[in-house]
Amino acid sequence: MKKNISLLLILLLIIIAVVTYIKGQIEDSQRLAEATIGQEVELVGLKKGELAPNFTLQTLDGQTVSLEDYRGKKVVINFWATWCPPCKVEMPHMQNYYKKHAADDNVEILAVNLTYQDGSHKQIQQFVNGLNVQFPVLLAETKDIAETYKILVIPTTFMIDSEGRVQHKITGPLSLETLQQYVAKLK
Repeated sequence: MKKNISLLLILLLIIIAVVTYIKGQIEDSQRLAEATIGQEVELVGLKKGELAPNFTLQTLDGQTVSLEDYRGKKVVINFWATWCPPCKVEMPHMQNYYKKHAADDNVEILAVNLTYQDGSHKQIQQFVNGLNVQFPVLLAETKDIAETYKILVIPTTFMIDSEGRVQHKITGPLSLETLQQYVAKLK
């Protein structure tokens, strides 16, 4: 009989310890939930609606530029190289759009040259000068940004809304009309 009472007491103590532990876990979860109410968790990624991953690169003329510098503007991020035939076809359309519509549409084009795969800065400058490109040309000296944005094919273009969220990813060259259509969908 004493043995049964002792076992019952031990079992009761174990139950009390487990209940106390679970109660503490629930209270901790409630405090965490209350602390984060009203705080939006921002997902960074490449899916529609996610914040576009920030990056900082140098421009062809030596300035440092970050994607977050353009928050409040719609941004077209175009990955390209001088040796890429579809990029050569697409670039004049981007310049034409930029010249005629970008200011009115509150749009910035960031042309990210995959410099680590491309020629010299002189070769890139000649390409840009030959087309009279007026938007920022950024130099990706390492493959980090290409890996972050999962660039497998060029040209690849991301449409980022004024809040910095990815809205579209387009693989392949854009015509002027297609570029205008995608930009018109951005807020």
